[in-house]
Amino acid sequence: MYGPWRGGRSFDLGRMTLRELVVAYAAHPAIHLYAVLAVVSTVLAVLWGEGAGFRPLLAVLATALAYPLAWYLIHRFVLHSRFLYRSPLTAALWKRIHFDHHQDPHRLDVLFGAPVTTLPTILAILIPLGWFVGGGRAGAAAAVAAGLVITCIYEFCHCIQHLNFKPRSRLLRRMKELHLAHHFHHEGGNFGITSYLIDRGFGTYYAEARERPRSPHAFNLGYDRAEAERFPWVARLTGAPPRDRPARPGEKA
Repeated sequence: MYGPWRGGRSFDLGRMTLRELVVAYAAHPAIHLYAVLAVVSTVLAVLWGEGAGFRPLLAVLATALAYPLAWYLIHRFVLHSRFLYRSPLTAALWKRIHFDHHQDPHRLDVLFGAPVTTLPTILAILIPLGWFVGGGRAGAAAAVAAGLVITCIYEFCHCIQHLNFKPRSRLLRRMKELHLAHHFHHEGGNFGITSYLIDRGFGTYYAEARERPRSPHAFNLGYDRAEAERFPWVARLTGAPPRDRPARPGEKA
């Protein structure tokens, strides 16, 4: 089942149809893992929730409200930071979790977050939040279940934003426009995925490309050739100098 997901660039969102994306998404091992863990967490929330009343539901609501803020903070201050590639201990992590995605935004196998990094982050944030808001372990389990479901939704929306497809929904179209501006015009804004309210609050939202100058770092996130000479670990792992533009047709990614 997971064979197509092994061995590099198996899926190109620039050449896929919506139907092909749905099939690939439904076969992704990370989505299966999230789904199984969401079911387990839901069962635990029900078993542990006897006598807890509606407090576990409050944990679910708190999770839904916290997700856009958590994603914004992680995306802006961790994924777009420069300290990760400057250490040989974290260069491979940064390359996998975000650099590869900006170097080739159509590459589906690096668009999905790796569970080895996403799951610890989800648990570290949502277990304390759910425990506090939801009144103990039932609330923690409910928060984790909600977070895993939301993660699956985020991942699918993220796929749609890079798919060669124009959504019928005006909301999805607008989300896609804003996200593609982040990738292809200026990476220093529009950090949201499904919501840009936090961007508005922090002053990083821009509605049109003309509101920001074109950034030379939209594809390399500041890891240009000069930085690669100073901090060579990501370039060594990539096997090529960092790109400052999209790959041309037929050009090796």
